[in-house]
Amino acid sequence: MALPFPCPAPGQPVAWDAFEFPWVAEMTACAQDPEYHPEGDVWTHTRMVVEALIALPEWQTLEPEWQEILFAAAVLHDIAKPVCTVHEGGHIRHPNHSLRGSVMARAMLWEAGASAAVREQVARLIRWHQAPFFLVDEEDSFRRAARISWSTRCDRLALLARADGLGRTTADQRRILDQIELYEIHCRDQECWDQPWPFASDHSRFEYFRTPGRNPYYRAHDDTRCQVTIMCGLPGAGKSTWLRQHPELPVVSLDDLREQMGFHPGAGHAAAAGAARDQAREYLRAAQPFAWDATMLTRDLRRRAIDLCAEYRARVRVVLVDPPAATLFRQNRGREAPVRDEVIRRMASRWDAPDATEAHELVWVR
Repeated sequence: MALPFPCPAPGQPVAWDAFEFPWVAEMTACAQDPEYHPEGDVWTHTRMVVEALIALPEWQTLEPEWQEILFAAAVLHDIAKPVCTVHEGGHIRHPNHSLRGSVMARAMLWEAGASAAVREQVARLIRWHQAPFFLVDEEDSFRRAARISWSTRCDRLALLARADGLGRTTADQRRILDQIELYEIHCRDQECWDQPWPFASDHSRFEYFRTPGRNPYYRAHDDTRCQVTIMCGLPGAGKSTWLRQHPELPVVSLDDLREQMGFHPGAGHAAAAGAARDQAREYLRAAQPFAWDATMLTRDLRRRAIDLCAEYRARVRVVLVDPPAATLFRQNRGREAPVRDEVIRRMASRWDAPDATEAHELVWVR
């Protein structure tokens, strides 16, 4: 699995001496608000969370892969707190550290050589690790639970959240653990505790997550007119190779449009993006299937393209091309116009991989 740190077998101690990483020093130097974390800095809390996790009987009886996934998620769940720290009104806060942490963990594990499936589960658990603390109090707790269930397993998330609640000395620890129990009851009641919530169809799922207030039980009428394939992946991943294997698809390519418009690689993005949308509209008006070839590394970028496709009643397939880092760097160096390694690493540092809530279909090419 190639984690950058060792996961202990059940009943064995954690080899904390092996955790000599710059991010550990940053977490050690990062203070937390004593109202919520009187135990101290982020790394002190993290070690308590990890120790609490591996002591849970539920963790000890999991299959080895899930033990490692949850162990890695516990180690990295607060990795973004140092870069998200703000001081307000005499308190220390770490806004958006869950989302930022999932992106940081993804980049770290990708370059360490962790398998794509394991890496994504770790990143998604980190993304949602605070959700069980508050989910039952949210205005639309059903939608949040359904979305989590299509991203990771709600029961596995509960284990991480329980360890997070136990790994602190705050006076309201009992309340936190009670909230996690209510989260479990809610997910079991909604039939998404250990499986994705059962939508009537992929189009029903697509429309539900796009439309606030929509009834999740409604079987949406599928009036799609064509299918659009949205490519996603870092430079050098192999998106063009995949497209050559599907010659039936016309391609809207940002790289090609930049070249046609006379821009150097990396320049003219706004102009090329506008031209790409115009070209996409032509295909959509004609109900012509096509592929949209771009990196599409963030959910926001993908949403803009997906929204346009949905306006024209297109079925959306996202193809994530996701080779190991070593393979990608080798492939990139063999390209006619390779992207510098440091640029790829910078792009990976903001990479938010897609999940099944974004499209009708997610194809994962590894």
